[in-house]
Amino acid sequence: MPYTPQSAEDAALGEHFALGMRQRHWLRARTLQNLRWIAISGQLLTILLARYGLGYDVPVAACLAVILASVWFNVITRMTMAPNARLSERTALLWMLFDLGQLGVLLGLTGGLSNPFALLFLAPATVAAAALNRVSARIVVGIALLSIFGLEFTHIPLTHETDGLLKLPDDYLLGFGCALIIGVGFIAIYVRRVADEAFGMSQALAATQLALAREQRLSALGTMAAAAAHELGSPLATIALTAREMERDLERGALDGQDLALIREQTTRCRDILAQLGRIRREDMEHIRTAPLLSVLEEAAGPHEDTGKRIEYFIDGEIVAGKDTPSPTFPRRPEIIHALRNIIQNAVDFARTTVWIEIIETEEHLSIRVQDDGPGFPSDLMNRLGDPYVTTRRGKRGREGGYEGMGLGLFIAKTLLERRDATIILTNQRPSPVTLPGAMVEIRWKRASLMPQGDATTAPEQRDRRTILTGNEPVQGLS
Repeated sequence: MPYTPQSAEDAALGEHFALGMRQRHWLRARTLQNLRWIAISGQLLTILLARYGLGYDVPVAACLAVILASVWFNVITRMTMAPNARLSERTALLWMLFDLGQLGVLLGLTGGLSNPFALLFLAPATVAAAALNRVSARIVVGIALLSIFGLEFTHIPLTHETDGLLKLPDDYLLGFGCALIIGVGFIAIYVRRVADEAFGMSQALAATQLALAREQRLSALGTMAAAAAHELGSPLATIALTAREMERDLERGALDGQDLALIREQTTRCRDILAQLGRIRREDMEHIRTAPLLSVLEEAAGPHEDTGKRIEYFIDGEIVAGKDTPSPTFPRRPEIIHALRNIIQNAVDFARTTVWIEIIETEEHLSIRVQDDGPGFPSDLMNRLGDPYVTTRRGKRGREGGYEGMGLGLFIAKTLLERRDATIILTNQRPSPVTLPGAMVEIRWKRASLMPQGDATTAPEQRDRRTILTGNEPVQGLS
């Protein structure tokens, strides 16, 4: 169920995600430089230890020349680039290819795959998979695999001062090469998947925070406007009345100074009221902290009432006849309203004719069920519902000329509700002679966590209930 851009702020949210996708691959130059200094230190120590500690006939001069190339590369880039400079995609790719080439040459001079440090091919491949885009990452991984394959046949063998040529069994070298190729490929794919999911999750959580902040700003702004209209009504009415009296006095040529003083007094009062409202904290302006749950649902569904789809409300199986029908007292929080609005919006979008919203009370739980008579959730997405960027609208709405969903609506709603101790259940109804097909979203709270004071206005045992079996569990009143 996707998030639907509907306003300038939603458009800004989309721009935020587009910028995030670009910034994801902005590697800091200092990061790669520091990693290269670590690699240079390790390479230098290993070469000196192998030659003078273990007695292997290593071409020290050639190896030092290769290591010195990395040193000069780091020094030059450190001098020419700002400490916090971000690398473009192309520059980062070239840097990693340089590191990969330097490692390949060094291993070619020191025994090829018989050198256990061939395992270091994993490093650039892993960094590229995590930090570069797909094309660049594939280039780095491909070059790493080709380098491993080439070292199998092109390298300078290692020789020992006393034991002679270091010769490992051909089967062992072949197995090690294959294992290294498989390892580089597998780890690169694994890291890429994890990085994509982690980045998607962080972006979607950022969207959740932006959506919540927007709802809070709108709620505070609406409350402030209502309070200002209420408080300013009296002095403005006095000013208007006095102004009319002054007009009549002006016609008679008998202006009263008291009228001017009264206008000045009421104007000062208006200024004081606005100053006082500006000092009130936002949470103090939320004059409605709780409301009947039915009113909260109607507020959430309000923007979708005129879409041509019928929205019906039920309370414990009984259809709601009027707006004065009693319902449980419920926290009126912006994040909950926003989440419910997302869920109802998607139900309306995919419904054929009708959306049913039901309130269900038990002694331990309070539930909200939103069901539509549409095609239901796609079976291939059932296990991914609630993940970010999961949507079916890209194909559906794209062909019809409408918006293409970002796949964040259900994720945002689920995250906001779960932060308020709700449990989300997503199912498809099984059609039968007494039930209707379609998707159903159930939001369930434990009454103890939602309403610690237990101030529900109606008791569940006071109503007759009508239960219909749909799917694997009962759904009431949606017939």
